[in-house]
Amino acid sequence: MLNINDIRAQFPILSQKVNSKPLIYLDNAASSQKPASVLETLQRYYTEYNANVHRGIHTLSQMATEEMELARKKIQKFINAKHDYEVIFTKGTTEGLNLLAYSLTQQIQKGDEIIISHLEHHSNIVPWQLLCERTGAVLKVIPIDENGILQLDFLDKNLSEKTKIVSVNQVSNALGVINPIQEIISKVRKNTNAYIIIDGAQSAPHFKIDVQAMDCDFFVFSGHKMYAPMGTGILYGKEEALRAIQPFHGGGEMIATCSFDKTTYADLPFKFEAGTPNVGGNIALGAAVDFMENIGQEALQTYEHQLLEYAQKKLLEIDGLTIYALKAPRAGAISFNLEGAGISSDVGMILDKLGIAVRTGHHCTQPIMNFFNIVGTVRASFAIYNTFEEIDTLAEGVKKAKKMLSH
Repeated sequence: MLNINDIRAQFPILSQKVNSKPLIYLDNAASSQKPASVLETLQRYYTEYNANVHRGIHTLSQMATEEMELARKKIQKFINAKHDYEVIFTKGTTEGLNLLAYSLTQQIQKGDEIIISHLEHHSNIVPWQLLCERTGAVLKVIPIDENGILQLDFLDKNLSEKTKIVSVNQVSNALGVINPIQEIISKVRKNTNAYIIIDGAQSAPHFKIDVQAMDCDFFVFSGHKMYAPMGTGILYGKEEALRAIQPFHGGGEMIATCSFDKTTYADLPFKFEAGTPNVGGNIALGAAVDFMENIGQEALQTYEHQLLEYAQKKLLEIDGLTIYALKAPRAGAISFNLEGAGISSDVGMILDKLGIAVRTGHHCTQPIMNFFNIVGTVRASFAIYNTFEEIDTLAEGVKKAKKMLSH
């Protein structure tokens, strides 16, 4: 059995009060809090061996290099990549997706097709629109039904030799919907040679990820949503896929040779890691992986699912409350609105006065909001340190908001 009080005690921020109330942090899909082990790792880097990596023969540089490459190996194991050099450090999911959309430019020609889904975050929409503008490719979108479930018969009709990229998220940040990734990948593999890209920003914090079993070409995720510092993230790519595409940034670290006539690129992973990396953050991302592995992926997933089910039950007891994508399999988040209670931010502000942090608005998914004909939702999202008592307080807070806002 998990001892949630012990886990909570590892997060210094959770002991504070907000607006004179104990902090209840339910905005984990936007960014999670950080345990002491991660914060201490970051501080240790800056106070004991702060130096640039890969370039120095002095002791501190060697120590920093060793620790960062150890973190890469931890992440390789965490997602079950075949090689550690298939793990590229980035600033986060958005940079990973932009890197791919830029680096794949040479593979795309006018009339080629790129498929995404209606459930995507803006960062898995806009880079592909920009790629289409650069190349004359066509963007196609897998539709959803009223439950937020992807209509995969669209793929049966639209996959062809023109399909060059399929990029979808594993879990929707706005609705928490878990997408049938394996089914999508098998349809794509059967019908095309398209690159398959999975946005794992909302799945890596909650599920065991196995990129080899998944058989995607690329998988991107952010560190800050899984207990690591801001400005950290990972792009995984199959070796042959990474070798086939252009670098995104040019500069130091990513070169083998450089002259004014010609530059040749460094081997993987450094081909995609130009410039000084976020060394301390990357090492702390390794510590965040350790934190999750110590709890155990299965225990983490089970507990968070129990929180989600309990929250759903408590919220549905409130008259006039709508949970979106209620019939879809979901993870990590509940998105809802209160009938007659104005806009979602009004509810969010009242909850904030009670010390409850939730996210309101369109969650960088305006196409989803347009589909449901709403401006935004209130989103409560969960992590391992949340409790059933906090959900009771959330439900009471929503009832209070309803009373105050109903006309």
